[in-house]
Amino acid sequence: MRHAETVDNAARIWQGHKDSELSASGRAQVLDAAPHLAAYQPALLVSSDLQRAAATADAIAQLTGLEVRLDSRLREVHVGEWQGLHADEVRARYPEAIAALDRGEDVPRGVTGETREDVARRVGESVREIERELLDGETAIIVTHGVSGRVGATDLVGLDQDVADAIFRGLDNCHWIELVEGRKSFSERVRWRISGWNLGPWKA
Repeated sequence: MRHAETVDNAARIWQGHKDSELSASGRAQVLDAAPHLAAYQPALLVSSDLQRAAATADAIAQLTGLEVRLDSRLREVHVGEWQGLHADEVRARYPEAIAALDRGEDVPRGVTGETREDVARRVGESVREIERELLDGETAIIVTHGVSGRVGATDLVGLDQDVADAIFRGLDNCHWIELVEGRKSFSERVRWRISGWNLGPWKA
């Protein structure tokens, strides 16, 4: 799940690891979304340690009675020199890097930040640890960010990140990806599959 809207989202500020607060709209989004997430009856609730994700997870915790476990590996992509800058300023000051991203190239964000593959390694490690904790039939909710959520989900199902980046749109605030374990009718092999993308209380 991606966190609710922040004041920086609304202002079009690059956040990365910047610890932004939820906006008034974001707090309303959480109230709408939390009951839908609680309906999954999760056994585990894990969140990025950045406050925008943790505050989103807290609303789900209040409905489920679960304790939120914080994990810094679930943070958003680090955007280096772009952190705290307006999107228009970044596009004006770093046209070559933005053009490379627009072409689908996996360059470090903000010169000194992370690549998509960097994020896939750390988020994937966390997600697989959570996966191993689940018993048969149990569900985990992972509250994270736009890039890290998309990358973590597509890494779990084994999808090439360049392909995933070309196919899947980003997650809206307070929306989520649903992943299920299943097998084909003719096979004993069980694997994770994407059963829903960019789901939300307005689309579920």
